[in-house]
Amino acid sequence: MADHVPAHGAHPRQSFLRRYVFSTDHKVIGLQYLVTSMAMALVGGLLVMLMRMQLAWPHSSWPLLGKLFPVGMEGGLMKPEFYLSLMTMHGTIMVFFVVSLALLGGFGNFLIPLQIGARDMAFPFLNMLSFWIMVPACLVMLGSFLVEGGAAAAGWTAYPPLSAIAEAIPGSQMGQTWWIVGMALFIASFTMGGLNYVTTILNMRTKGMSLMRMPITIWSLFLASLLGLLAFPPLTAAAVMLLMDRHAGTSFFLPSGLFFGNKLMEHSGGTPLLWQHLFWFLGHPEVYVLILPALGITLEMLPVFTRKPLFGYRMTVYSLVTISFLGMIVWGHHMYVSGMSPYVGEIFAIGTLTITLPSAIVGMNMLASLWGGLLRLRTPMLFSIGSIVFFGTGGFGGIFLGNATSDIQLHDTYFVVGHFHLMIGGVTLMAIFAGCYYWFPKMFGRMMNEKLGKLHFWLTMPAFYGIFLAMHYIGLAGTPRRYFNFERYEFLANIREPQVWITIAAFLLFIGQFLFLGNFFASIFRGRPAPVNPWEAATLEWTTPSPAPHGNWEGEIPEVHRWAYDYNVPGASSDCTAQSVPAQSVPVTL
Repeated sequence: MADHVPAHGAHPRQSFLRRYVFSTDHKVIGLQYLVTSMAMALVGGLLVMLMRMQLAWPHSSWPLLGKLFPVGMEGGLMKPEFYLSLMTMHGTIMVFFVVSLALLGGFGNFLIPLQIGARDMAFPFLNMLSFWIMVPACLVMLGSFLVEGGAAAAGWTAYPPLSAIAEAIPGSQMGQTWWIVGMALFIASFTMGGLNYVTTILNMRTKGMSLMRMPITIWSLFLASLLGLLAFPPLTAAAVMLLMDRHAGTSFFLPSGLFFGNKLMEHSGGTPLLWQHLFWFLGHPEVYVLILPALGITLEMLPVFTRKPLFGYRMTVYSLVTISFLGMIVWGHHMYVSGMSPYVGEIFAIGTLTITLPSAIVGMNMLASLWGGLLRLRTPMLFSIGSIVFFGTGGFGGIFLGNATSDIQLHDTYFVVGHFHLMIGGVTLMAIFAGCYYWFPKMFGRMMNEKLGKLHFWLTMPAFYGIFLAMHYIGLAGTPRRYFNFERYEFLANIREPQVWITIAAFLLFIGQFLFLGNFFASIFRGRPAPVNPWEAATLEWTTPSPAPHGNWEGEIPEVHRWAYDYNVPGASSDCTAQSVPAQSVPVTL
C-alpha cells in the first residue's frame, strides 16, 4: 500500500532525475502525462492544419511545405497518400495520445489519491512505469513519419486490407507496422494505469470515504478505467493478428481473391469484418473512456461555481454506470453498412438509442445543478458550461447515427466527422481546459491569469462551433469524408466555399490554443500565489497545501464525514462545508 509515506509528508532526499523525471509521486506523473498530451496536441493540430489547407485551397502550391515534406508535398502540392497519412495520424494522436493522456493519465493520476484521501497510488513504481512506456509509444508514432513510405494511411481505425497488405498504399509499408507497435505500447501503458486506478479507488480510500461519498470525478475515472481494462484486450489480440497477416503470411483479415497491382494475393480464408468487430469492441467503449472523465470534471465544477449541491448525485452515478454497461454492447452501430443483418442492426440500434436515456438524465442533472445557483462565471465554469453545451449538441447528432435507417445515409460523410468532434473533441477538450484552470493552483500553488483564460474561452467556443456545426450541414449535403480534393466532383460544387470558412475557423481555433499554453506555462513562474482553497470547494484535495507536499498531507489524512457537495447547509458558518468537517459541527445533507 502507498501509505508507507511518512505521515508528516517529508520527501526523502532524491536526485533531480529521481524526483522529477523517474518519479513515483502520482502528482509528478500526472503532470508528466498532462504536458506530454499538450506536446502531442500541437503535433495533432499541425497535421489537421495541413489537411484544412488542402481542402480549402486544393490547387495552391506551398513551396515552404514542399521543402519540409519533400516526399508528401513534392513541388508544394499535396499528394493524396500524404493526405491520408495526415488524416490517420491526426485521428490516432488526438484520440489516444492527447485526450486519453490528459484525462486518464493526467487528471486520473493527479486527482485520485488527493480526492479519496490516499498518500499515493497503490503501486507507485508501476505508475511510473506506465508513463515511461507511454513515452516510447509517442516516439514510435511520431517516428513513423520518417520511415520509407511514410506514416500509416489506413485511417485511425486501420481497416484491412489497406492496413494488412504492404503493397496497398505507401503508408501501408513500415509506417503501418510502427502504428501497430505504438498502439501496443499505448495499450500496455493504459492497462498498467487502469489497474492502478481501480485498485487505488477500491482499497485506499480514507476513513469515512464510502463509495457514495466519493467526488463524481472519481466515479467517472473509476468507470472509465474499468471500461478500458475490459475493452482493450480484444484490440491487443487484433493487433497481433494484423502483424501476423502483414509479416507471417496468415490470413485472419484477408479473404481470397484480392488483387493489388494486377497481382493476385496468396491470402485466403479471412475477413476484414473480423477486424471491424474487434476494433469497434474497443473503439466504442473508448468513446466513453474519454467522455466519462470529461463529464465527471464538468459535474465537479458545477457545485463549486453555483454554490449549491450537485443535483441528483446518486441518480447521476447510476446513470454513468448504466452508460458504461450499455457502451460495451453497442459497438455494431459503427457497422450498419458492412452487410450486417437488419435484425442484428436493429438490436444494436435499440441498445444505442437506449443510452440516450441515462445520458439525458446526466444532462438534465447538469442543468438542474445550474438552475437557481449563484453563478460564479470564472474561467473553469465557462469551460464547464461549454462542455455541457457540446454534450447536448453532439448527443443530438448521435441519435441519427445510432439509428440504422438514417446512419446508412449519413455514414462516411462529414456529418459523422462533425458529431465525433463535438463529442470527443468538444466535450473532452472543454473539460480538460476547465480542469487545468481549476486544479492549476493545486498543481503549482499559483493562479492562472483570469482575463487570458476568459479570452481563451471566447476564442475557442465560437470557432469550434463554426467548424463542426458546418460539417454537419455539408455532411447532410452528402459530402464524403477522407477525400482530399472536393473540386473534382460536380455534385459537391456548393460545399467549396464552406470548406474555406471551416478552414479559417480551424486556424482561429488552433491559434487560440497558444494563448492557453502561454498562460499555463507563464503562470507556473509568474502567476499570482494561490490560497489553499481559492475556489472555496468542499472536496479533500483542498484541505492540503497548494501545491500538495509529498504524501499529500503533512499530518494525518483527514477523515471524511459527509459527501463532497455540502453547500449552503442550514446552520453552517459558510456556504461551503468540507468533507472533513464532523457531522456534530454541521448537519450532513446526504
